[in-house]
Amino acid sequence: MELKDKILKYRSMIIAIIIILCLLSLNIYTLTLVDFNTEESTCEIEKPSEKEETIKKIKVDLKGEVNAPGIYELNENDRVDELIDKAGGLTKNADTSIINLSKKLKDEMVVVVYSIAEVKKMKENEKEKLECPDTNDACIDNQLETLTEEKSKEEKTDNQTNSKISINKASASELQTLSGIGESKAQAIIDYREKNGTFKAIEEIKNVPGIGESIFEKIKDNITI
Repeated sequence: MELKDKILKYRSMIIAIIIILCLLSLNIYTLTLVDFNTEESTCEIEKPSEKEETIKKIKVDLKGEVNAPGIYELNENDRVDELIDKAGGLTKNADTSIINLSKKLKDEMVVVVYSIAEVKKMKENEKEKLECPDTNDACIDNQLETLTEEKSKEEKTDNQTNSKISINKASASELQTLSGIGESKAQAIIDYREKNGTFKAIEEIKNVPGIGESIFEKIKDNITI
């Protein structure tokens, strides 16, 4: 049988084999593209985790009224309240009124949570301006200044009150220091309160014989009950 006759005889088979080889080649190429795209996707997904690894770790020294004082490792810019939570929270004696719980943390910070007694002592300090202790990086300077101003106002009010003459307690000589009050009127005030009881308001002094509206206007800013 000649070659030409053999080719014609097996032509169908040869064509089938060629088609199969073409299909196999196409499948292999397609699978290669899928694998390549998958690798690209995987790389893209891993990028956020690489970013997370760049977060800076810091150490902060926590002291005072917390359940577990000590040195703690946190992420930079975590907050003071997160540090306290990590230390088991506050003790029952803690007073956080003069520290900033929302302050961001930085490396080597020292945070002190004061006791109720310590804060009370700071408020009673006689300095003109209370200063935040240098050892506490979480303290609120403005808060301490406000406490000082409030204390000064209270002391001023007390001094003003103390400088006034109490018409319920003053002696005759003390009453005579008031404008328009002589010996007889001072005694009349004492006689009135002994007979009628203590004055309930400063205006009631106008009920004392000899003390009218004009005298009251002179002394009203200098008397108290």
